[in-house]
Amino acid sequence: MRGQEAREQAERRTVMATLAHAAADEIAKLWDASGLPSDAELLRGPETGLVTVRGRIGGGGAPFNVGEATVTRATVRLASGQVGHSYALGRDKEKAKLTAIADALWQDPVHRAAVETKLVAPLRGALDAAREERRVETAATKVDFFTMVRGED
Repeated sequence: MRGQEAREQAERRTVMATLAHAAADEIAKLWDASGLPSDAELLRGPETGLVTVRGRIGGGGAPFNVGEATVTRATVRLASGQVGHSYALGRDKEKAKLTAIADALWQDPVHRAAVETKLVAPLRGALDAAREERRVETAATKVDFFTMVRGED
């Protein structure tokens, strides 16, 4: 049972990471085309606040406060009882609400496949394509430095 719960939590984290990285207008466009229900009871928010961003020098040093970031959060409950949460960088309340509803729907076995295929998969594909394009653009600027031996050695 614990193994199943751990796998499900990992899958849920992946879904929420995809939604968090996606643009709000893309989520809204796919949501409108998906036919997924968008009715849910708002339990909290959407509300905007600040969180402290922490960092480490070299990735392994002592943690320190870098600054603050604006975050919008929302919590919703579906009529079927599933509760969804979301946190999104920035002030987009509609994105926070839609991603919280998507989280709740994903937890419902009836809607999970539809959320995966109609919402998450297209967003993941677009994010992967953008990452690949950025990688190719960055690779094009790579400079190979080398030292020529002059023969004095």
